[in-house]
Amino acid sequence: MTTLEKVRVVVVGDSGVGKSCAVHLICHNQVCSNPSYTIGAAVDVKIHEYKEGTPRQKSYFIELWDVGGSVNHANSRHVFYNQVNGIILVHDLTNRKSLLNLRKWLGEVLSRENGGGGRSKSSSEYDPEQFVGCQVPILVLGTKADQVDSKRQAFLSNTSLIAEECGADEFNLDCLSAKHLAPGSTNSVKLTRFFDKVIERRQVSRESSQVGHNFKAW
Repeated sequence: MTTLEKVRVVVVGDSGVGKSCAVHLICHNQVCSNPSYTIGAAVDVKIHEYKEGTPRQKSYFIELWDVGGSVNHANSRHVFYNQVNGIILVHDLTNRKSLLNLRKWLGEVLSRENGGGGRSKSSSEYDPEQFVGCQVPILVLGTKADQVDSKRQAFLSNTSLIAEECGADEFNLDCLSAKHLAPGSTNSVKLTRFFDKVIERRQVSRESSQVGHNFKAW
């Protein structure tokens, strides 16, 4: 039996925005009817077909690390940010503050990813200039779309500032409806494209590490 390669994606956002429900829907294409409070981090796995339908198609394990958003755990979250290949930023469409806080979440993860020392500064915000050249793929995900009226839904269809600054894909979904990630849907296509980018990022990182190792050996 062939062992599948793994990539790691961290899923971050404020407590209560629906990260666990989103991860369950992504991994199992099923609604999570009774989500539990996440302490530390919960890991779920999805098998993703990289470049599906092409000669380069290959199966990968996508590890989704659902990181608890409680402020009580802010000083210990840094342990989950090692060797990150991709980031999913989750916010609640009915809570504007959760969208604004994505800058802090991104800054927290990237500070660790870019060698910011032992503990990430949870109070620091994402600074486009500070992280220029950062190639970690990012996806912005808005939840609870079912609770947003039609007028606000039209407004929310515009790209958010954080997604624009990061060059990130973005979509909204109702975690209580599996059709929001139905195969062939716009959301599903964006998710597939994001996972492909994550895998490519990992491949580049491995090649760079190998080159550096060979150079030192030489």
